[in-house]
Amino acid sequence: MICILLVAGHGTVLETEIKNDVTGLYGHLAGVPKALLPGVGGKKILDFWWETVNTRQLFSEVYLVTNADKYKHYERWATANDFPVENVVNDGSTTLEDRLGAVADLELAIRSRRLQDDIMVIAGDMLCADQNFDIAQVIRFFRSKSGELAIYYELEEGEKCCSRGIVEVCPESHRITHFLEKPQDGVTASRLASVVFYCLRKDTLSYLSDFLLQQPNVEDKTFGRFWEWLINEVKMPVYGMKLPTGFQLIGQVGLSDYTKWLAHYSAKQQESPAKPITCRSYARVGLMGNPSDGFNGKTIAMTISNFWAEVTLVESQALVLLPHPLNDPTEFGSLQDLFRISRKEGYLGGLRLLQATCKKFYQFCSKQGIALTKQNFTLKYDTNIPRQVGLAGSSAIVSSTLKCLMKFYNLTEDDLPKPIRASFILNVETDELFITAGLQDRVVQVYEGLVYMDFSKQLMEERGYGEYIPLDMSSLPTFWLAYLGDPSDSGRIHSNVRQRWLNGDSDVVEAMKRFAELTDQARAAIQSKDWSRLAQFMDENFELRRSVYTDDCLGPGNLKMVQLARQFGSAVKLPGSGGAVVGLCMDSQQLVEMKRAFQEAGCVFCLIVPHCPSDFTAHSSK
Repeated sequence: MICILLVAGHGTVLETEIKNDVTGLYGHLAGVPKALLPGVGGKKILDFWWETVNTRQLFSEVYLVTNADKYKHYERWATANDFPVENVVNDGSTTLEDRLGAVADLELAIRSRRLQDDIMVIAGDMLCADQNFDIAQVIRFFRSKSGELAIYYELEEGEKCCSRGIVEVCPESHRITHFLEKPQDGVTASRLASVVFYCLRKDTLSYLSDFLLQQPNVEDKTFGRFWEWLINEVKMPVYGMKLPTGFQLIGQVGLSDYTKWLAHYSAKQQESPAKPITCRSYARVGLMGNPSDGFNGKTIAMTISNFWAEVTLVESQALVLLPHPLNDPTEFGSLQDLFRISRKEGYLGGLRLLQATCKKFYQFCSKQGIALTKQNFTLKYDTNIPRQVGLAGSSAIVSSTLKCLMKFYNLTEDDLPKPIRASFILNVETDELFITAGLQDRVVQVYEGLVYMDFSKQLMEERGYGEYIPLDMSSLPTFWLAYLGDPSDSGRIHSNVRQRWLNGDSDVVEAMKRFAELTDQARAAIQSKDWSRLAQFMDENFELRRSVYTDDCLGPGNLKMVQLARQFGSAVKLPGSGGAVVGLCMDSQQLVEMKRAFQEAGCVFCLIVPHCPSDFTAHSSK
């Protein structure tokens, strides 16, 4: 691949205002080409781009296209920065009136140097908010597609569409469906701005000449007009890749805007490594319908404040994953100590969850056309969610890690919407770590609060996720939770039910339909605050599960806790895959006595504190 940096602009407003500035602050910049003005971090704007593309492993050659008026400046710059002077192309123009136009400058470089390779084109006078993005990732994404590539970013608050080329991008294929050059307000809802940063296949380079033959006026020989023509009229496949950062072509702004954006981007650069990012996700209890989430059923689940997982990310020189002193032990008091810890807690701590999430995150961004910065970080985690009792402790760590990564790399809700985020978390566990799991836990941990979930086959096949509706949490009754002090691996509870379901076993199929019906009935009971009806459905949920999975599969510990709760007239069911029970008891005196009984039986007992998200709004994922 060959890279071409374009710096051939003339007579810009910025250069004129610097020349006429009366404050004396910018006198030393008078006559300096715009690409050689100070950029983010104190280095010249062009220095940044040269450092970014000066990699033999990526580019066989790098060319610079300028004009005759500024040629000497760039020749001197090339000598000082080890840029091959023979690769500086002079387009021969000396004024704004005899300029060639950006597309003609590119075509000149290709034609005069007889270039026959894929081309990356970048405006060398473009301020970039983030100085660390990975250009190799851009090239990999370009080569994975059968078309051209245009880089875009999401406009910041205050930036107007009418000053940019705006793209509309298909979220599934990442193909640009429409290009609008500086549209007026209301023409498009998109705020995705294309910048002069493109990749073109060598087979497409001839279209540059075709375009120029149709444009007699130099004002139309811009990249905005070229892409409008190529995408909207020729229907050439052009794909979009998002950089989660901002860009400003300073040739299009005056002195006040240049200093404003330079200060804004510089402040962002200074802030980015300073503050650690800490994110928390909560344990959940399945109140109704589980485990039908893995069988196209329906469920209701709730996040609880009692238990949580927390991940902290700090920028660092190397990428480091820190083991948890309790959950990822590497030092033991004795061989007997190692034996006891391993027997009770197994060998799988949280470190693998951090690593798998990071791997899947990079893979997702590469596939989705989101270029990440080349920043490293240190990740550590903490959690108080009891292990192996089916309270979604693993997915809470994955969810918290994902939140940190999204914040660190400036990904927005549009880049990774909540329904997709839940599926992402599930894929980390099932695809990477082969953990038996369903979508319920990941959905409720992403949305938070009390959530109704419909995983119908039609929805899952049509769009890849179900319908997820947050429910009103006001006036909820007091739920309780108890779990075994010495639990078994909760993942074993699923037994052979999945295979029976896949084989069309009528008992399993009908049971999953009944779970869905119970969930709809429970939702109505919650909305009408009919807690006695809800308690009835919770008991029926357990008995239905018991009939499908059998007592042998549920295990004596779970059955003992259910039996104990029922002695005190409490509704009870499994909140997850096993090792814990959740219940609803409306008699406060019975609740006190039941707590004592559970504690005497060696179980941990607590009243549930529901976790309600701060931005709660009742809405559908539709």
